[in-house]
Amino acid sequence: MSLAYAYPASRFEPAILVDLNLRSERQRLSKSALQGFFKLAEAWKLRDDDARELLGGLSSSAFYEWKKNPARLLEVDRITRISYLIGIYKALHILYGDLLADEWLSLPNRNRIFAGRTPLAYMLGGGLLAMQTVRKLLEARRGGV
Repeated sequence: MSLAYAYPASRFEPAILVDLNLRSERQRLSKSALQGFFKLAEAWKLRDDDARELLGGLSSSAFYEWKKNPARLLEVDRITRISYLIGIYKALHILYGDLLADEWLSLPNRNRIFAGRTPLAYMLGGGLLAMQTVRKLLEARRGGV
């Protein structure tokens, strides 16, 4: 007797995950991901050093070149980082008014996760996993958890 699991029959189909290991998918997403990142960095009033660190430790010269010409192929890590940040941006704008949403990252936070630091400081110190944690926290708040 086979106990294979299957998606239950319904009118909804599961979302097909993007395979970022495929060069064609990264080419399709890279330019818009960078453009989105630079817009949220502006909305959050990020210092260039902080923006470079959120991208994974990009050099100054590469950062300004990417800003001037975002048409390039990004690595899986950078697209993933940008995806988390855009998800954080979206969740903040759903949860709070625009002003608070854009300031939230720079405000000290008493949540145990942040231990009084700003969410930005937490993400700068913890990298990709910290970005994932912040996104999960905000998604849980959005869902009423």
